[in-house]
Amino acid sequence: MELQLLLTGNEIMSGDTVDSNSSMIAQRIAREGYWVDRKVTVGDDLEQLVAEIRQISDSADILIINGGLGPTVDDLTAAALAQAAGVELEENADAAQHVTSWCAARGFHANAANMKQAILPTGVKLLENSVGSAVGFSLTLNRCLIMCTPGVPSELRAMLENAVLPMLRASHPQPDKPEILRYQTFGLGESGAQQMLDDAFPDWPEDIEVGFRAGAPMLEMKLRISSSCTADKRALWQDRFLSVLGDYVVGRDDTRLPEAIVELLAQRGQTVALAESCTGGLIASMLTAIPGSSAVFEMGLVSYSNAIKHSQLGVQLTTLDAQGAVSEACVLEMANGVCQQASSDYAIAVSGIAGPDGGTDEKPVGTVWVAWGPKNAIRAKQFHYPLGRHLFQTMISALALDLLRRDLLGLTQEPAYFGRFRPR
Repeated sequence: MELQLLLTGNEIMSGDTVDSNSSMIAQRIAREGYWVDRKVTVGDDLEQLVAEIRQISDSADILIINGGLGPTVDDLTAAALAQAAGVELEENADAAQHVTSWCAARGFHANAANMKQAILPTGVKLLENSVGSAVGFSLTLNRCLIMCTPGVPSELRAMLENAVLPMLRASHPQPDKPEILRYQTFGLGESGAQQMLDDAFPDWPEDIEVGFRAGAPMLEMKLRISSSCTADKRALWQDRFLSVLGDYVVGRDDTRLPEAIVELLAQRGQTVALAESCTGGLIASMLTAIPGSSAVFEMGLVSYSNAIKHSQLGVQLTTLDAQGAVSEACVLEMANGVCQQASSDYAIAVSGIAGPDGGTDEKPVGTVWVAWGPKNAIRAKQFHYPLGRHLFQTMISALALDLLRRDLLGLTQEPAYFGRFRPR
């Protein structure tokens, strides 16, 4: 079976809108055993859309069109599909009822622009939109099943579950649905992780594929296990895979560092407090975004100036004068100060030079000191991350959380990034 995607919208072509929808579609259908063979993006151009629909329908079994279902003049999917299929546009009674009901539920009457969303190609089958005003629709052209979906991500997500996937399963059953295991890691790059696996297991089996999805700050690694793989073989190679990744695995599926920290502290009935400088409160923001964080997060203080480091955290003026804010002594005093103020069990403190200016020969841009640990055994280490300001803050926030994660788990082996990001 060949499945293709057609994305439409001038805003995608110009870069004003980042195409995340094709990623959503591909990832979701992959869990069902389907793959995207080709993806095309076209602007709001009727002639180009018609040509692409006709061309794709000649070769593909499934075409999912995303975008162009809205009420404005640049929403052209219905017109393009009608022209490609050689059918008329007409008001669809069920679609019109959906639009008018959607508008009425929000306290206004549907106008002509709203009702444009009910003008559809003759003979289409509607796809339920449980969130938005524009229904989806489908028809078969040249034996290719074409499904048209909305560009609004929340609407697309609902339609995938409620309409697209059921139709996909019914039209092209996949008896060999693979199992996909996803692991979130921190501290590894793609090349390093691949080399570790190659070195340990040159005989890696073909029916268990290893995949990577790089991001900042995490690297997702996944195993795609064929349905023909036996349970014993699956368990064996899953264990081998995890034995190589070891302490770098933060969790399964969508578990990130903040979730891991909140869970670990909650299991122990313990708390953490933060003293942030160069990260500007990002670590606190990451933690407090997690449900249940109120049980483990005591306080966070953004001590950007030396005066605040001294007055609020008790950093000695002699420390600041002699060693500066970006120093081992300073972050240790920051961590101990916030720990005492919050009466917390653990603390994290960070102070660094995020750039693009402010660096010196001795302390170049990207230099950072991180302190972490339990209140009676806080330690500190220097790192050098010469990155853009935003990425620097993201990576240092994650680094600080990973150091705390390792401490909470009692992991004693130094991670590779201790050497890779050491100061010059």
